[in-house]
Amino acid sequence: MKAVMIRPNVYWAGVNDRTSELFEGLWSIRDSGVSINSYVILDEKKVLIDCSCEICTEPYVQMIESLVPLKEIDYVVLNHLEPDHTGALMYLRQANPDITYIGTKKAAEIIANFYEIRDHFQIVGDGEELRLGEFTLKFAAIPFVHWPETMATYLVEEKILFPCDAFGGYGALPGTVFDDECSQVEKFEQDTLRYYSNIVAGFSANTKKAIEKLSGYPIEVVAPSHGLVWRKRPERIVELYKKWVQYAESGREKAVTLVYATMYGNTASFAELTQQAIAATGLPVEMFNVQTTDIGEILASVWKNQGIVVCAPTYEGSLFPEMVNFLNMMKIKKVFCRTSAYFGSFGWGSMAKKQFEAYAGELKWSVVDNYQFYGKPKTTDFDRLPAFAEKFAAEIRAAA
Repeated sequence: MKAVMIRPNVYWAGVNDRTSELFEGLWSIRDSGVSINSYVILDEKKVLIDCSCEICTEPYVQMIESLVPLKEIDYVVLNHLEPDHTGALMYLRQANPDITYIGTKKAAEIIANFYEIRDHFQIVGDGEELRLGEFTLKFAAIPFVHWPETMATYLVEEKILFPCDAFGGYGALPGTVFDDECSQVEKFEQDTLRYYSNIVAGFSANTKKAIEKLSGYPIEVVAPSHGLVWRKRPERIVELYKKWVQYAESGREKAVTLVYATMYGNTASFAELTQQAIAATGLPVEMFNVQTTDIGEILASVWKNQGIVVCAPTYEGSLFPEMVNFLNMMKIKKVFCRTSAYFGSFGWGSMAKKQFEAYAGELKWSVVDNYQFYGKPKTTDFDRLPAFAEKFAAEIRAAA
């Protein structure tokens, strides 16, 4: 893609990463890709807002130089120091040793340890402004969205917010950068929920504070570091983030995520009929095999839904390892206060029920049922499902 003008003298200058299979070495972007957005402001002072990753340095530098020679850049604003936004810094520093880097006090500490940059760094405080000529930048500290040094940058005269990872999402840009020119906005919104649940959800309390702080800024364009630039409906991405933030506390969808693992098909057959029984109550049920589905996709479902059913067999006396990994991720991402149940097959002994109870306790999940069957499920095992499903659905509908 070529650089794209957002407003006169303000440009998107990002890259699409369509080759990486994992984001942060963990979350699958094999199918979606991801954009890494950087922005250029041309004034008396020439500014980059955020940077790019190391593997994308060559196309990124070419795009920047289509707008301004690297030697003429005065400032690089570092809203966030994670390497997907800073991997190209060393190339820029070699090309222009006089660049001044701008960020928070914590950012100065991080850049010194990641890149050994200890000079030409200007620390800015919350609410501080920087005059560029005709334009003014204002900085807002939004720590732990999702790193401690994070800030947002606001272009006062144009009412453009550059919030870095806040309001960002997965998805390589489809030939356009703007929401109003994109024919796949619904898909981008789904990818953005997946991004939120994977990257930001564990910091929802901090994100809520950030949204409240930034609500005091008149915003005409939201230009995040990943995903679409929202210029027609900037309020749309803000409202989506508000909704997802609220899911950390309450107001989740009256729907169910059923996550299962199986060794010889016994637990899988029980999971299928469990899904059918719950669906018969009128609740939507999304079903995932934890062994074959990217955990980031499952997490997006779990984050928005009130109900969660775990179906997993016993492995060597304990809960199936892949399900243990999944439940550990629920703890990391703070997926609290769900309505839950556990079902699974066992052979010669099992601690799986007690292990699930322990996880549910830590996660503050209510447990409607916690049931195991010996080997292959029998008719008597299946017969309990309609009554369970009715009780489960009632508790989900009654949840805050």
